[in-house]
Amino acid sequence: MKIIVISDTHGDYRRLEKVFLRVPDAEWYIHLGDGEHDLDRFIIEHSEYTERVIHVAGNCDTGSLSPATFELPLPGHRIFATHGHHYGVRGGLGSLKTAAISRGCDIVLYGHTHIRCNKTEDGLYIMNPGSAGAPHDGTKPSFGLIDISSAGILMNIADI
Repeated sequence: MKIIVISDTHGDYRRLEKVFLRVPDAEWYIHLGDGEHDLDRFIIEHSEYTERVIHVAGNCDTGSLSPATFELPLPGHRIFATHGHHYGVRGGLGSLKTAAISRGCDIVLYGHTHIRCNKTEDGLYIMNPGSAGAPHDGTKPSFGLIDISSAGILMNIADI
């Protein structure tokens, strides 16, 4: 199962479109906030993706009706996703990890910091795909790819 994860596009529709169209056979496309208008445009222009797109509201998604978090049950796993600002991710991941564990999730996705993170810790697979619009860590714009198979979970962050 392939899952594409993107965050913080901040008006860069072109990069969002490029990422999603690069992997047209993904089961899920997850946007972690701060780019809801970009995502809305993508869905209008590529309606065949609608049923496979999930979005959470970021701190810059003014007036959003999207949830602050979501949980996605998968065979043998459960994803917890949020933008991250409600969990203070700029100061550490403790609150975020506690929230994921309390919900029975083993994969944690967040954005907000515009800084890539890809690690396993405390029994959790944790990913921040960085920013597709404005990275803050000196790297290129990026996105995440999660591949879940019977062999396990593989998470990667790639340049756009």
